[in-house]
Amino acid sequence: MPGLDLSITICSWNTQSDLRACLQSLDRVQSESNFEVIVVDNNSEDGSPDMVAQEFPWVRLEKMSTNLGFTGGHNHALSIRKGRHALLLNSDTIVHEGAIATLMGYMAEHPKVGILGPKLLNPDGSLQMSCRRFPNPIAALFRNTPIGRLFPNNRFTREYLMSDWSHDQPREVDWVSGAAFLVRDDLMSKIGFFDPEYFMYCEDVDWCFRTWEAGYAVLYLPTAVITHAIGRSTDKAPNRMIGRFHRSMFRFYRKNMVPKLPFLWRPFALAGAAVALSLRGGLFISKNRWDNYKRKRARH
Repeated sequence: MPGLDLSITICSWNTQSDLRACLQSLDRVQSESNFEVIVVDNNSEDGSPDMVAQEFPWVRLEKMSTNLGFTGGHNHALSIRKGRHALLLNSDTIVHEGAIATLMGYMAEHPKVGILGPKLLNPDGSLQMSCRRFPNPIAALFRNTPIGRLFPNNRFTREYLMSDWSHDQPREVDWVSGAAFLVRDDLMSKIGFFDPEYFMYCEDVDWCFRTWEAGYAVLYLPTAVITHAIGRSTDKAPNRMIGRFHRSMFRFYRKNMVPKLPFLWRPFALAGAAVALSLRGGLFISKNRWDNYKRKRARH
């Protein structure tokens, strides 16, 4: 398919119904850009690959024999793409009419934008906080933890989520969610794709960090709208995903944030991040185990 403007890459693992809805939404907007769709199936067991092959023959289907993770799946798709730019999508997204045309038009007019994120909505239509500042261990301790519930309006969470801003105007931001973002071709040529050391989680934060380091901007564009149902794949193995998330977050701190500190501070910052993330991860896993215990008792 020569001359393609765009490759849309989707990585899927056991999300058949969500993936179907995502592809249906893309089918409805094919007139907005000259694009291809690549679905990388990470060894699903729910019939997803057969569904794609039978119902969406225009989609390029890549069936993996093992689970490459979010990072490996998208990197594979990006490496074989035929389009110029790339729009990465989660399988649990619905692309609204006009979103692709708006993203592509803005990217064409702003050559220093390397990554462009749309407005994400929850399935109920409420705003999803999809553009954020770079994370830090203090914000991690306050977000979605018992400490955060004691101080629900704390400034660390507000600053991280950018919740004091209306999200109704284009704005340069530190990073945008990998659930849906458009990536410029020459940025990929310059810095590559996702860091393969991230199986999943924080790979989007890391790529946006490297985008800024390479002299490009990351921008949030609310006039392009996509609906995203968070966590449909990861909810299938919550405790394992919690562990992966916190390991990925620690890698991000160690790789990108700690080296920018004065040399003598680095060991203390690294130790502090390890303690904060271990505490946070332990709290989440303990809560899940307690909730499971209560559910089992309620059934007997």
